[in-house]
Amino acid sequence: MGAAVIRVHLAQKRSVIVQEWFDRIVKTYPVNSQQFIKEHKDPFANPVGSSILRAMEGLYEELLRDMDTPKITEHLDSVIRIQAVQDLPPSRALSFIPSLKGIIREELKGEIREMGDREELAALETRIDRLALLAFDCYMKCREKIYDMRVKELKKQRSG
Repeated sequence: MGAAVIRVHLAQKRSVIVQEWFDRIVKTYPVNSQQFIKEHKDPFANPVGSSILRAMEGLYEELLRDMDTPKITEHLDSVIRIQAVQDLPPSRALSFIPSLKGIIREELKGEIREMGDREELAALETRIDRLALLAFDCYMKCREKIYDMRVKELKKQRSG
């Protein structure tokens, strides 16, 4: 059993996996924000939650496809820009990426056992690792921008 088989299973369980993945990223936010992000579905009332969910759906689709780096970067930026402003350490801000491996293994445990051939699962996990590395690059760029803005603001305050 190969690439097509596991992708079919991943596509069938898309909504369950993406929702669990969304729940994992929401857990990285302060407790008082978590409930609001999860429960308010209106994109105007909850632009953060809506943006995160859309981005995660896009990232999941790219994992099932050929991993188009510009599209991945665009989706990651939507999520990570918010994480970077929260001033979370990278390990916590990006923990949602490797958590996807566990979610997939849990959701597909029966299918994985039946397939026997774990080569495609290993290939998928390699794509998730690549996603994590791209996420780290994105996080660092966002943090750089934040630090640059802080330095400019300090210089402005001192000169004014």
